[in-house]
Amino acid sequence: MILRDSHKKMIDAVISKAGKDCPGVLDIIGVYGSALTGDVHEHSDLDLMIVINDDKGYCLADCFILEDEAVGYDIYCTGWHMLEEDALCRQANISKLMDSEIVYCRDDSVLERLESLRSKAAAILSSDERYEIARDIAEGIMKYSYTPGTGIGRLRMTAAEIIYSSMDAVMIWNGSYFRRGSKRVFEELEAIKLPEGYIELVHNIASAASSATIIESLDGLTRSLYSFIGIDGSDDALSVKECCAGEASSTCDKELPSASNISGSYEESFSNWRNKMPGAAERGDVYSSFMNLASLQFMLDDIASEVDIPSYDIMSAFDPGDLYHNVSVFDNALKDYRKVYDSIDLPVRSFADVDEFIGVYLEK
Repeated sequence: MILRDSHKKMIDAVISKAGKDCPGVLDIIGVYGSALTGDVHEHSDLDLMIVINDDKGYCLADCFILEDEAVGYDIYCTGWHMLEEDALCRQANISKLMDSEIVYCRDDSVLERLESLRSKAAAILSSDERYEIARDIAEGIMKYSYTPGTGIGRLRMTAAEIIYSSMDAVMIWNGSYFRRGSKRVFEELEAIKLPEGYIELVHNIASAASSATIIESLDGLTRSLYSFIGIDGSDDALSVKECCAGEASSTCDKELPSASNISGSYEESFSNWRNKMPGAAERGDVYSSFMNLASLQFMLDDIASEVDIPSYDIMSAFDPGDLYHNVSVFDNALKDYRKVYDSIDLPVRSFADVDEFIGVYLEK
């Protein structure tokens, strides 16, 4: 495990704050992600599994940017019910549950509880139950739809959702899960049994410059996946070309932006994806550029479904032939979203260094 001094200070600060503000509520702190796998770089953040046994523990959560590192951090709290959900293996990103190296625990009983959930997940992944779970995930792809003529941006979002679900299905079918970050996805996929032409089809979707190419590759991907999983793919309802239901329009009244409904969202977007965009460009990694930009679009869409913020169509500007252009697209979208913060005088939580952050965090 590789931890910078700033990371160690953050962990100590969480433990200190828990003892002061919510005694007995912090059960476990574990480290996962790049600090554990060794994929660290100068702009790596810190992935912590902070397990709490009461909602009072959410006072430990925070999201912020350290200016000296140009890195965003998301101190996220996890309830036991969330780990219990992960243990059902309904998706393949369960490394937090399975691999976290424990750096703090309240007592042996919480470690026993964690090990019980890990054993439950491992048992599912080694049993025939995983095939049914994978089939359910794959069949869920049928819910994704698009309306022809709505633009390539929305089609790319549908494509990203299908890629995510298909990867979950393939990994679970193989009795595995993703242990490393997005830039290592294909290394992990290449180590397991895959649908015919799967990796090439995913690359074709991410690299497509036209709607027609995306649709053709999506159709090939889903048919290959259905054949692999054991779903009858002859039904036209399973063909992406026939999914024309479109997006359901929201009729609910939206809230005005406020600190209570958008606070932390800018910082979280910065933390999750900002530094991954130039990394993808440097590697010539079209897939990562595509999926990271789509993730920002997903987040802004999710906020816009309930809060009255501007509409963003980031994925229409995605350019598979110029990944540095996509870095600018990401930065410009984040800059535009910052204006929502400014409109309600909500400051971005940004600190000169970790010591300044800790001073404020412990007094919050």
